[in-house]
Amino acid sequence: MFAKRRVAVVGAGLTLFRRNLKETGRELAFEASKMALDSAGLTRKDIDCVTLGTAPDAFDGIHMKGENLSDGAGAYRKPYTRVFVGGGTGVFAPNAGWWHVASGLFDTCLVVAEEKMSSCFPHPQYAFTTIFDPIMSRPIGMNLVWIFAIEMHRYMHVHGIKKEQIALVSVKNKGNAMDHPCAQLPAKITVEDVLNSETLVHPVQRLDISPTSDGAAALVLASEKVAKEITDDPVWIDGVGWGIDSTYWTNRDLYYPKYVECAARMAYKMAGIKNPPKEIDVAEPYDPFDYKELHHMEGLLLCKKGEAPKLTEEGVTQRDGDLPINPSGGLLGVGNPIAAAGLMKVCEIFWQLRGEAGKRQVPGDPRTGVAQAWGDLMQYGSVIVLRS
Repeated sequence: MFAKRRVAVVGAGLTLFRRNLKETGRELAFEASKMALDSAGLTRKDIDCVTLGTAPDAFDGIHMKGENLSDGAGAYRKPYTRVFVGGGTGVFAPNAGWWHVASGLFDTCLVVAEEKMSSCFPHPQYAFTTIFDPIMSRPIGMNLVWIFAIEMHRYMHVHGIKKEQIALVSVKNKGNAMDHPCAQLPAKITVEDVLNSETLVHPVQRLDISPTSDGAAALVLASEKVAKEITDDPVWIDGVGWGIDSTYWTNRDLYYPKYVECAARMAYKMAGIKNPPKEIDVAEPYDPFDYKELHHMEGLLLCKKGEAPKLTEEGVTQRDGDLPINPSGGLLGVGNPIAAAGLMKVCEIFWQLRGEAGKRQVPGDPRTGVAQAWGDLMQYGSVIVLRS
């Protein structure tokens, strides 16, 4: 076991999240990287290594996508690692950056996440069909929406949750996104709007789902010594965690994301957090569907099983509530370029803890935040705990 060093986030960058952006994946990665470096007052020469997260190559339509993106991400002639764990990639990428610096191998690391989903015609769902087991699952002709509909239905059934309670998440997050300059789908909507939207696979409706997006995000990580030379206001990575369950989702009870709990416990133990609901000031759980925010709140141990809908109804999770959840607007409002969406959440926690979130800033003086992402076939969770 190595004697790990403290690692800080010292800069962040985020592109617009949109459908059919004209920029290539390389250009999006460059734009986010440049913004992050500029915010830290650094240049590419100051970076020792690069970690990049991005989803299946099919999205960009380029074989060996990680290698193709490396120069845009600033990795020319530098040690470079690509990580990929589906939707969990956006938080696993800074986890990977953390261990590069915490190990003592490097003093600085540029973490980049990119996704250009619009390149996949006619729809990214067709790329997702390639991830299923070719013998057991793919012949059924499934898609991700109906798999998640099964999970959503199971969650609602076990706890007696009404669809109106879940719709409140979409209302909240799309409303929060009205204050986000990069947001793709900010909107003032009502529960009735959600319930009256097109049903895709019962009980999933169109306004329950985040949009497909193009975009990129980036962070600059630094060792304690370097961070204190760069800024008077570093944000420390105090805990990281990840966990994975079986690929065969048919063999698990989908009402609870145990893999997220495992990842959260790993991160909380590292950060010394004993009582997450009391010690965490702001959270950005992964919300590609509205029910997943509730699901992941419970997996993150921010409340008891089945309690998240009640907290949402009571306003606890509002930006000015006792436990602000996705004050950015989350994936439902800002957009969902798979890997970049998860890293966006880490960027948001960084800005919240620095008091730099603008209109999205939660009241008071948040000191501790958690971001989480979820991926693969309802089986993977990655978690990161940040402190100012």
